[in-house]
Amino acid sequence: MSDKNKDKSRVTLWELYLTKEIGIEFKACLYFFAILFFYCVVRLIGGSFVAEMLHMLEMILACYVIGYIQVYLLWNFDEADALGGKEILGIAVCTVIYSVLSYVFKWFDRSLLATVIFAAYILLCYVCVFFIYKSKRYIDDKKLNEDLRIFQSEHKK
Repeated sequence: MSDKNKDKSRVTLWELYLTKEIGIEFKACLYFFAILFFYCVVRLIGGSFVAEMLHMLEMILACYVIGYIQVYLLWNFDEADALGGKEILGIAVCTVIYSVLSYVFKWFDRSLLATVIFAAYILLCYVCVFFIYKSKRYIDDKKLNEDLRIFQSEHKK
């Protein structure tokens, strides 16, 4: 293999950075949707059919900031292979941040009950996302192994 082909097969710093940024973008959208769903349910239960745009802006900004914290400071814990101590710590830290933000910015009118239920909901979301990522890796591994088996059998001929 020539040096030029070797260079093309290597992952560049730009590609690594871009992969992390796409992951953060995906996380922000995923968690924003989950938070917005909870927010809308709380609003509906309270008899309101109106969602505050300022709250939605605060939520999406929080999701991006927390996404960066997750990826760059907290070991990208929701994409880990197993739930160990540092992953649980990451889940706890981000849940506390979301809960404090929801209280400070009055997403749920500073209702302590709604904030506590929201914290439990965020914990559940993190656990579900962890298992979704784990399942996706398992399926991707199976696909890659199957592709490798096919490739090897074709090149043995």
